[in-house]
Amino acid sequence: MTDLPDDIEQLKNMLLELQEENQSKDKAIATLEKTVQTQAEEVAELENKMQLLIEQLNLNKSKRFSSQSEKIAKGTFNEAEQQNTLPKTEPKHHKKGRKPLPKELDREVIQHELNTPYCGGCDAPLHECGKEVSEELKIIPQKVTVIRHERTKYACRQCEKTQTTSKIITAPKPASMIPKSIGSSDAFAAIVTAKYVDALPLYRQVDILNRSGIDISRSTLANWCIQLGSKSQMIIDAMKNKLLQEGIICADETTVQVLREEDRAAQLKSYMWVYRSGEFTGAPVVIYDYQPSRAAACAKEFLGDYDGYLLSDGYAAYDCLEHVTQAACLAHVRRKFTDAQKARPSKKAGKIEKALNFIAKLYKIEKETKTLSRSQRQAIREENAQPIWDEFHQWLLQAQSTALPKSAIGKAINYTLNQWPKLLTYLKDGDISIDNNVTERDIRPFTTGRKNWMFSTSVGGAKASANLYSLVMTCRANDINPYYYFQHLFTELPKRQPTDDLTDLMPWNVNISEAQ
Repeated sequence: MTDLPDDIEQLKNMLLELQEENQSKDKAIATLEKTVQTQAEEVAELENKMQLLIEQLNLNKSKRFSSQSEKIAKGTFNEAEQQNTLPKTEPKHHKKGRKPLPKELDREVIQHELNTPYCGGCDAPLHECGKEVSEELKIIPQKVTVIRHERTKYACRQCEKTQTTSKIITAPKPASMIPKSIGSSDAFAAIVTAKYVDALPLYRQVDILNRSGIDISRSTLANWCIQLGSKSQMIIDAMKNKLLQEGIICADETTVQVLREEDRAAQLKSYMWVYRSGEFTGAPVVIYDYQPSRAAACAKEFLGDYDGYLLSDGYAAYDCLEHVTQAACLAHVRRKFTDAQKARPSKKAGKIEKALNFIAKLYKIEKETKTLSRSQRQAIREENAQPIWDEFHQWLLQAQSTALPKSAIGKAINYTLNQWPKLLTYLKDGDISIDNNVTERDIRPFTTGRKNWMFSTSVGGAKASANLYSLVMTCRANDINPYYYFQHLFTELPKRQPTDDLTDLMPWNVNISEAQ
């Protein structure tokens, strides 16, 4: 301080310089703090992005290499097994060992006897004291035969003598689904069943027929399928009328590629919309509806003014339906949390397991009420499921405030809350299922077949396939052998007129034993 000048003006100048220097330093410090804050935000953002990328990588690896089961492992949060809200039923014990062969199969009996039934010890004759019976399964590859129609012709001797012309009358041949075709109802049923039930492409069926010496082109078989599907439209219309009269309809959709469609590129995806009766319906109906898009207008076109419950996933197109009451699928919610569990870097139990535990409790109630009546199921749901839903909702709201919105767990929580009112709809009616798995099971055979035949060539082929898949899946839903149903349908349908009553030809009304 002894170096300071005595001049006041010099002191003022020095003070001003110090102030300017301090201000510049403050600005530099503020700039550095801002830079540090910006870098910290960038680091946090990069960490979040890295976390999301790790989750995506883990999820993709899980989907590619791991089991696709949604079952949760028993652990800390698996409280569902300790829930005593319902009386425990006796466990079903499955019989061990080989199952007997079906009684309805034809038996070829072969007797085995000794040539010389004499005792080896005393040489006395032996007498029969019983039989030891064992059965072997006999499989004969596809057997191809020919039905030869010999139509007797008749002429009138009197007309031949007295008239200038004589009319020849020929005994009629049974009506056919495809007139002038070499295929019989049995052949039609076999081809359709192989493709739409067993997912066997037509080119492979051509090879199988060639081994029997039958030369039928793939285009001929494709033409058969298109005509059979088109001529079954009256059955599909009757099934649709029944479906639209039911109080609950389940809906879902999947992609299909059609190569030749007007004003559309071959690469564009079209859709198969699937509509189904509720899981607890006595005579369920399943209908495939081909549409070129996934627009809401497609659902409106099919459902019209339907005013019952509609059970579906979270697809927004169904929200455009005015008269229906929406119900959501809990399996989709569980799938979101299961994906989040697979994507999580750490395997330590936490929020995801807690959410899955709530869902497991709800499914436990459904499992134990599946065989009960509609009113009993609804009463138990209101008493035991509603409190779980309330607790689950409170937990979701708390978890939402701490989860990253774009993380897998954040997406699962937000999806669940967005679907919340629809998820609770099933509590209003005991006939509504807690999920839409029954419809997804009816789509799976189509997706399996799609891996083999890849695409439909034309719109007509896609619509015919939709009709035939509708009949196949309706048969399966009613525990009917599709081959015998098609055999009966393709025999009887040509005899009917469009105005006839077709009730007896509905899959749930056909007596397969009589059809065989």
